[in-house]
Amino acid sequence: MNIRQLEVLRTLLATGSTIATAKAMGLSQSGVSRMLQQLESDLSISLFVRDRGRLIATPEAAVLARDAENVLLAVERMAGHAEDLRNGALGPEIVRIGLPSSMWENFAPAMLIDYIHDFPGVRIETFFETTTAINRLVEERVIDIGFLRMEGESGPGIEIDRVATGESVCVVPQDHPLAELEEITVKDLRNVPLILIGRQRPNRMTLDQAFRRAGVKQMVKIETHTNSSACSYVAHGLGVTIISSFYANLYRDLPVVQRPFLPRSKQEFGLARASGVPLSIAAQGLSDALKKQILLSQKAS
Repeated sequence: MNIRQLEVLRTLLATGSTIATAKAMGLSQSGVSRMLQQLESDLSISLFVRDRGRLIATPEAAVLARDAENVLLAVERMAGHAEDLRNGALGPEIVRIGLPSSMWENFAPAMLIDYIHDFPGVRIETFFETTTAINRLVEERVIDIGFLRMEGESGPGIEIDRVATGESVCVVPQDHPLAELEEITVKDLRNVPLILIGRQRPNRMTLDQAFRRAGVKQMVKIETHTNSSACSYVAHGLGVTIISSFYANLYRDLPVVQRPFLPRSKQEFGLARASGVPLSIAAQGLSDALKKQILLSQKAS
């Protein structure tokens, strides 16, 4: 198994055909096929099913593709450092940070404005992922730091410092009848269109249990996977959502209001990094910028 084979796997999954892969990589179609066959032989596993001239990725291919991507990212990073060394200078340092998808729109740009001013020679790479993915990226040292929701024990080789907390709130349109309430309970949401964050997440499963215990059937209208989209849907009158106040506070500019949701539930958020690995000055600076932006975003408007 070699780097070129991993590049073929990544490109083939992106393009879906050996012809497009060959064109993108400057190879012949037969060359792509040979490298794919050799990779499957080296791994002793089928990565694609051949069906009437088409290649269909197996579930195993998707799993291994994540490992391949991490390897290629590491190789690309090494190649960049080697080029800087060949040129007689270290060149711009690269700092990589992982953030939840809901923080790309407003939080991340605001965080980076002052940071870039203080560290003009540093290049930043942002990864917007789920808590599980950020945990893995930190553990595998693909990223330097990662902001995530704390869920029980952290992964091996990871240190997490709590930097923020939140509690469950119900976000509703400003002119919604529920906006008149001081607090919103499960029973208040009977027959109310709901916009809920994707299933199988710990917070969602806890919420579902609360509805079942109260004997209230959820009227789910929209399933989504980011807090930002949930708040945007609420702002457009498509329903109400239940999320952490930490995220709701990031979208106070929208025509929505938030009310405490009962039963109460608290969330903790932390900044993760690899255990025993000191942060560079630039990475520590980005960590400080993130903490500063958290404080600003959580202040009452």
